[in-house]
Amino acid sequence: MSMDGQVRATHPIQFPPPFNPLPHPPQIDTQTPTTLDESIPETILRDLHSVSSKLRVVLLPSNFHQTSYEDNQTLKILKDWDLWGPLLICLGLSIVLSIDAGQNGALVFSAVFMLIWLGAGIVTLNAQLLGGSISFFQSVCVLGYCVFPLFLSAVILLIIHTFFESIILDLIVVVVAFVWSTRASVVFIGQFISEERKTLAVYPVFFFYVFLSWMILI
Repeated sequence: MSMDGQVRATHPIQFPPPFNPLPHPPQIDTQTPTTLDESIPETILRDLHSVSSKLRVVLLPSNFHQTSYEDNQTLKILKDWDLWGPLLICLGLSIVLSIDAGQNGALVFSAVFMLIWLGAGIVTLNAQLLGGSISFFQSVCVLGYCVFPLFLSAVILLIIHTFFESIILDLIVVVVAFVWSTRASVVFIGQFISEERKTLAVYPVFFFYVFLSWMILI
């Protein structure tokens, strides 16, 4: 009771509830392997397996027209993009053409290396400006992998030229590689471009591989 005769209600002091640990704390899975724990040879083998998987997907574009499950698996592989494969293919093509160029080898190496990356970037930007639902690095990755047939044709011509010269044979080999590369790229890019704009997206791809084919022939 207060001094003025009025009774005031008393409020008990409330304390926070005591901390009770969980009866079954979540267990951390320490058995799942991570890339931080793997050795250097395992990392190299994993990257090589990833590169080979993307090469199979890109160079066999008929898989895009099979079952929906295979379509999803294909797109899943391609969405996990990397630039190691395109870099190796680009270096390989640049080295082969520089060997065949003789004294102009350094100039040819620089031109081919820059052309591949610059051309892939321009083709990708064109597809994105046309409303394509494709990421920049994903497209650059696939376009780089699609250079592989042209790289094979350059290696074949380098071997042939050590024995004899044949313009007709050179033309046949390069045309086959050009059709292979272009078809693989067109099938892939066509998945992300609307039908009415697909032609506009395909033209830069065509000229990109035409220019690379021309550099292999000269």
